Amino acid sequence: MLDIARLERIRLTAKPLTQRLVGFGILAPTYEPFGRVRIDVENMERIPDEPVIYAMNHTDRYNYWPFQYALWRRCSRFTATWVKGKYYENPVVGLFMERTNNLPTVSRGYIITRDFLDVVGRRPTEEEYTALRARVDAAAQGDEPSSDTAPIPAAVLRTPRSMLGRRFDPATESWAEAVNAVFATMMRRFLELHEEAFALGLDLIVFPEGTRRRRLGRGHIGLAEVALKYRKTVVPVGCSGSDRVYPGSSPIARPGHIVYRVGEPVRYEDVSEFHIDEPFTPFDARDEAKHRGRFQGYVDAIMARIEELLDEPYRSTQDPGDDEIRGTQRFV
Repeated sequence: MLDIARLERIRLTAKPLTQRLVGFGILAPTYEPFGRVRIDVENMERIPDEPVIYAMNHTDRYNYWPFQYALWRRCSRFTATWVKGKYYENPVVGLFMERTNNLPTVSRGYIITRDFLDVVGRRPTEEEYTALRARVDAAAQGDEPSSDTAPIPAAVLRTPRSMLGRRFDPATESWAEAVNAVFATMMRRFLELHEEAFALGLDLIVFPEGTRRRRLGRGHIGLAEVALKYRKTVVPVGCSGSDRVYPGSSPIARPGHIVYRVGEPVRYEDVSEFHIDEPFTPFDARDEAKHRGRFQGYVDAIMARIEELLDEPYRSTQDPGDDEIRGTQRFV
């Protein structure tokens, strides 16, 4: 699973060996010129020389692999990629993620669900999760929680334990305070990994939607928080066709054609209307509440650019569709 100790031991490298081994041993025989998957990257010359953040739609589990491969083979560029904490639940997959320069995204939802599962032996129901999340969000803002609308197992709130590597003692703090403390500890390391990635010259791949879906959805504010904090250039990328090459959970590609269209870079200097002219901490609940309008406005502008780069079947729709992952399965 993803816990504090695992985050602390993640080490990034400028030219990750495992990425190269996967590229040579698995991807090269599959992709052109040797295999039956054609990869086109249009307007690659738009990518600046300095480390950037690629903001891409997320149609399937593996649609960043062909893009990473193309960057490596054609430009000698390597990346770090945001991935969900849930992928560290499987020991084999988790080890693979550790060795391939991935940055596990930290979320309060993951901590709530993982801790509940550890204590109760099952995922929380939607009602239980909603009640628990309300407690956590209220505590993060320094507010009193509203009356719970669903019963919560007493063991979750009252059992002393290690919560993802941090000791929780209900005699000295509330369960919600403990969750927020774990989140803050893990998030500090998550941000340190970004600083390490940029210092190594790595590009960063972010999926602003936060989940897989064929048609483009609305982006979450995390992209803006990191881009504005570190004043990084964001390069919009539209991916079309990867879901047909990788239609399920198997990493074995089917024959097909994937098109990546690279948009015009969005430099920090280009988005002065979204600048935060005071210190802020990405993913801090109070800073997010204070600056949410600018964060969301920035991400909406990026998503509009991604929209222009997509084939019609991948463009946004008001209907979320059946391909979007919902419920606590988003987290664990």
